[in-house]
Amino acid sequence: MGYVEDLRALVGQRPVILVGAIVLLVDENERLLLQQRKHPAGRWSFPGGLMELGESGEDTARREVREETSLELGELRLLNAYSGPEHFLTAPNGDQYYVVTLAYVGRDFRGVLKVNDDESMDMRFFALDDIPDGLVTTHRRILADYVAQAGR
Repeated sequence: MGYVEDLRALVGQRPVILVGAIVLLVDENERLLLQQRKHPAGRWSFPGGLMELGESGEDTARREVREETSLELGELRLLNAYSGPEHFLTAPNGDQYYVVTLAYVGRDFRGVLKVNDDESMDMRFFALDDIPDGLVTTHRRILADYVAQAGR
């Protein structure tokens, strides 16, 4: 079992604080990689996930991107950290949590993009003016911050 499962065995469904990392992966055409997740069904998001014990934010970002896309990341730049009441979630099974999300920008990656069928329905790069509807709510703010910092 992983850290979150071990923690849930101890605290049940009570609210906990979890740390996660996502990556705004930018290709040579300035497009962003989005994945259409199975959970929440059909919603688009940036690749990423929750931190395991002993990981740094960058380690988490690299591991999650590798697991979800088969891509290996090089240099990452921290965009921002996101937290607060708007980051409170209740999972379909009733588990409650506040997420602290570390958002990174990565332009340095290698490998062949492959969808992890366990987590995703689709995965592809989108131009900024072609981001699909259904982007996870908290990722909309992260996208807006990226666009503002990039001066677009």
